Amino acid sequence: MRTSDFDFDLPERLIAQTPPPERGTSRLLVLHRETGAIEHRSFPDLAEYVHPGDTLVLNDTRVIPARLLGVKADTGAKAELLLLTRLEGDRWEALAKPGRKLRRGTRLHFGADEAGRPLLAAVVEEERDMGLRVVRFEYEGVFQELLDRLGQMPLPPYIKTRLDDPDRYQTVYAREAGSAAAPTAGLHFTQAFLEQLEERGVRLCRITLHVGLGTFRPVTVEEVEQHKMHAEWYLVSEEAAAILNETRAEGGRIVAVGTTSARTLETLAQRFPDGPVEACSGWTDIFLYPGHQFRLVDALLTNFHLPRSTLVMLVSALAGRENVLAAYREAIRLEYRFFSFGDAMLII
Repeated sequence: MRTSDFDFDLPERLIAQTPPPERGTSRLLVLHRETGAIEHRSFPDLAEYVHPGDTLVLNDTRVIPARLLGVKADTGAKAELLLLTRLEGDRWEALAKPGRKLRRGTRLHFGADEAGRPLLAAVVEEERDMGLRVVRFEYEGVFQELLDRLGQMPLPPYIKTRLDDPDRYQTVYAREAGSAAAPTAGLHFTQAFLEQLEERGVRLCRITLHVGLGTFRPVTVEEVEQHKMHAEWYLVSEEAAAILNETRAEGGRIVAVGTTSARTLETLAQRFPDGPVEACSGWTDIFLYPGHQFRLVDALLTNFHLPRSTLVMLVSALAGRENVLAAYREAIRLEYRFFSFGDAMLII
């Protein structure tokens, strides 16, 4: 299967640069995966497609201000880190720029106190592929407070417009800090809409997957099967496992809110192939592309994704490549908004 099979022409003007004025006001394209039929609705109409007994699986990860702008301690040259994964203690895996110049032993400084001393320092301990580095931070005080003070919200590179309200890049149910990017399908929900769905008998199941390089790393190989996903950390509580098992036992549908929730659910399906889901945590590098047989995902709420990306491959695995590309052509024709701040798509 070739990466070019998932290419399509997307006018730049359709890349949403800002969120809609209010949450929950986006358009909703509904794709019926068995027939390829398409409906054009608005996001509140989602309530018509999820039924009592169904479960919405929400990724409750919270985006941290993971982008740090600093300098090399020896030369003063500009340097940047995008924090991806906390390893242990004060060691992190990060995406470094300029990667070629940030060698092992390089010392970086971020911010300065009144005496000119750095508020936060980092030492490169290990060089990895694709510009990745393992860094160890040195500081006084509380790391999260320093990160909140010095870090920036790591918006995707295709968003050029400044975000006035950083909370618009967080879901209303975000609580577990650790992501380098938002699970953007969840940005459409308001707390009131979630409560409305619960009142109608729809279950809400909260899991955690900290979004890192695995979600947005571009596919650079020609053959899809050769692409290697970067591992991301997930957590499923006893409560979440119980909800998933009850939904299955009672015949309800499991609706993944976002590709990160879908990847976590299918990781659980692989981890517990013969029995009920159990509470667990760990690392997943699962890559879902056409040919994958979904076991825990019955439907998917997602946004519109980049050409040739692992995300458009994932939705193609669920709905079929031809169906997805046809739906994308229709969305482009009708000028839907694409990517993180764009419109929503429901695959049922």
